[in-house]
Amino acid sequence: MDGLPIGPMLAVFALLIVWSGLFTAVEIAQQQLLAQRTASRASDKPLAKLSFPLDSLILCNTLCRALAVVIATLLAIFLCAENGPWAACLGVGAILLVFADYFPRSVAQRYPDAVLALGNTLLAVPLKIVYPFAWLFSRLSGLLMSPFVRKAQVVQHSEDDVPADRHDDAEHPVRAHPASGIHALDNITVNDILVPRSDVEGINLDDPIEAIIEQLRNNERTRLPVFHSDINQVEAVLNTRQVGHFLSNGELTREALLAASYEPYFVPESTPLQLQLLNFHKQQRRLGMVVDEYGEVLGIVTLEDILEEIVGEFESEHSLDNPHIHPQADGRMVIDGAASIRELNKCLGWHLPSDGPKTLNGLVTEALETIPESAVCLKIGRYRLEILETEDNRVSKVLIWLTASVPALVPAR
Repeated sequence: MDGLPIGPMLAVFALLIVWSGLFTAVEIAQQQLLAQRTASRASDKPLAKLSFPLDSLILCNTLCRALAVVIATLLAIFLCAENGPWAACLGVGAILLVFADYFPRSVAQRYPDAVLALGNTLLAVPLKIVYPFAWLFSRLSGLLMSPFVRKAQVVQHSEDDVPADRHDDAEHPVRAHPASGIHALDNITVNDILVPRSDVEGINLDDPIEAIIEQLRNNERTRLPVFHSDINQVEAVLNTRQVGHFLSNGELTREALLAASYEPYFVPESTPLQLQLLNFHKQQRRLGMVVDEYGEVLGIVTLEDILEEIVGEFESEHSLDNPHIHPQADGRMVIDGAASIRELNKCLGWHLPSDGPKTLNGLVTEALETIPESAVCLKIGRYRLEILETEDNRVSKVLIWLTASVPALVPAR
């Protein structure tokens, strides 16, 4: 180590600290702008967004800090001999806290637009290049978490395996008191009732204008998100009534479509329903794009969804009028995979887990960790589920009934 190039190593160390500070500032600026979106109006200036994956930003920030620690340790050992590691630990820790954490956070919170614009300019291309490596590490962390995720018990279905008390809860559903339901709205968030992004119908501006016109002619909704390629790139929300007169003669253009649209309204997924109801009134909006803490679009929520949730609490009976539910003569239920778990619990007085996936298809695929084939049977608590049909990589029909207890694994015949 006698010929250690101290000057170049110090320059690299300083550069790594600067880059780490920039990565931290961009991440905090993105979170700051996301919080501001909840108060944005149609007349406000559109807020900037990340133009690269957040996973890449986290990976590069971690690498910069790790390399800075390695270089500081080598320099400290060269200069301080046996006291080098301690000096490196204290010195690089203080430098990282001040110049790569606290100071960048303060700057990003004060000037979020400028910081995010700078980050998009400097980092967009390199961080898109390293995304495959970031995705690999993200998948690895998911695999490490898989042993801690509660799994449903999977059993093989047999013809004579008929539950003894499958009628019990269906005939005597648990009813919620209306007053308690209204108070419970404080504990229900937007994320609990949103329409998942996979089920959101919208206008893709990258489609041919002829395809857009045909889509609008067959559309029955009043408001549709307008985006480029992916709903994460949402540009506006279209009021379809404003373009109806263009559809009859096929004269709709992208310019006319955007002129009839307005700026999207973003809603954090953790917003309580009562608060969001007030926000819809204040902002004079009826549709919001639900986003997570990183700005990723999770789905949409409408004023009608919240009102339906409130009105549903006053129903005197848990009706089976849900079009996704098909009662059978023997007391079992054939249910569509697209059915909302919350709706099933309300209609049937059930207690299927609703803190994870929002649909029955999502619950089944998460439990099995694969797209199941027909005739697969699984247990979730007291509920027995048999997959009847799968279509387009989704569970489309499920037969569900109740059991007294969770049986042991039944061998296949």
